[in-house]
Amino acid sequence: MFQRNYETVFILTPVLSEVQMKDTVDKFVDLLKTEGAEIINVENWGLKKMAYPIQKKSTGFYVLVEFKSEPTAIKKLEIELRRDEKVMRFLTTVLDKHAIVYAERRRKGEFNKKTEAKEEPAK
Repeated sequence: MFQRNYETVFILTPVLSEVQMKDTVDKFVDLLKTEGAEIINVENWGLKKMAYPIQKKSTGFYVLVEFKSEPTAIKKLEIELRRDEKVMRFLTTVLDKHAIVYAERRRKGEFNKKTEAKEEPAK
């Protein structure tokens, strides 16, 4: 079977403690690993204010997981995301070649360097 690059962003309920949030993220990462996925990157974006309330909550813990996997693993991941009451929303996308390059550059921090370079005064 062929593997594709995916990215899943999910929002966890803000009532969780830091430990509960990390345990929940680890549960989904471990699920992907048991399905044969290669985890590329896990980013905890922290507690963020949402554009609109979900389940009467205006904030949530945002988490991004980038991975390489077979399409069958996505179905199992999304079933578990739906079953877990701590997950308020999630979105899984397939990354095309341009998105893969962008994600690599973002992980390296290239975009932050460019904004810093622009802030330097011209000579």
